[in-house]
Amino acid sequence: MEIKIINKSSNPLPFYATEQAAGMDLYVWTAHPITLQPLGRTLVKTGLYMEIPKGYEAQVRPRSGLALKKGITLLNAPGTIDADYRGEIGILVVNLSNEAVTLKNGERIAQMVIAKHEIIKWKEVKILEESSRGSGGFGSTGVKDKYT
Repeated sequence: MEIKIINKSSNPLPFYATEQAAGMDLYVWTAHPITLQPLGRTLVKTGLYMEIPKGYEAQVRPRSGLALKKGITLLNAPGTIDADYRGEIGILVVNLSNEAVTLKNGERIAQMVIAKHEIIKWKEVKILEESSRGSGGFGSTGVKDKYT
């Protein structure tokens, strides 16, 4: 699949680092380092603009190494970039560590996965088909206590 992209940054285009990687790294694009205080959040620019085909989305996800080493993650993970969006790709970043973290131009900040999705039509009904799980949620499929 080909996706049209404009790169206004000085960073490389996103690419797959290994043959079987699902995600591609996105990079910070900034003229000046960005310092995030503990619990601080900001919108990080990438300089990228895309034309995603209809029926697909780009999912923006945290990088596990950045989360582990620096406590940096994304607030709306995964973030969705819709096929009809043509603006700059921005990454909503939060610092969950106890220390200030500085982000520099060219630093890997998130990863992006291109995924197919369906467009659905609602069918409003009065009754749903039964299932073995029923309405159990929020941990209901875990190990049961032998006394309950």
